[in-house]
Amino acid sequence: MGACKTMTNPSRRALVVRGGWEGHSPVEITDLFLPFLKDAGFTVDTSDTLDVYTDAERLAATDLVVQCWTMGEVTPGQSAGLIAAVRAGTGFAGWHGGVVDSFRGDLDYQRLTGGQFLMHPEGYHDHRVHIVPGHELVAGIEDFDVHTEQYWVATDPAIEVHATTVFPAGEEHGREVVMPAVWSRHHGAGRVFVNTIGHKPDDFDVPEARVLTERGLLWASR
Repeated sequence: MGACKTMTNPSRRALVVRGGWEGHSPVEITDLFLPFLKDAGFTVDTSDTLDVYTDAERLAATDLVVQCWTMGEVTPGQSAGLIAAVRAGTGFAGWHGGVVDSFRGDLDYQRLTGGQFLMHPEGYHDHRVHIVPGHELVAGIEDFDVHTEQYWVATDPAIEVHATTVFPAGEEHGREVVMPAVWSRHHGAGRVFVNTIGHKPDDFDVPEARVLTERGLLWASR
């Protein structure tokens, strides 16, 4: 059985669910954001088990779920519990494979997130993140550069895209392809935020990547 532990005790409640493939450093990267959530007034609990998604009472009392769980299997009950909580108003947010490369066989979960990882070019490379203006999440943020994985994703047309990256023309696609990189959506009464950047901890040393994610966590919260 996994353990859950309380980090602090102010007003709003955040639940950080972390595990799955260790290549995405789920504990190390989520730990980067725990002080931020605490300073923003959240009680922060962490869970290393997906069974927490079957606790309807606990999720109903949670304002924000932050997930970093790459691949893995989710049971129908766990998936349904998470989705029902978000539909009722609990926020859901995450980054990179911890949210869009989770539970690959669960179509309902993919509908919740609004996107699914399909591939990335081998290794890390420099690429530019282009801001899509017009939303409070990106106010004052300019285009910025990162050196990390670039995700190719399949996305729901109902998402609101806040940043994109460009894949140059190649053998598989004969023209440039503009790819969503940061987006949000509503799911019932809940809000969902996704940032595809975040393969490794130092991705968040880029100030714009860090600020976008922090804003997304607050925006998604009830």
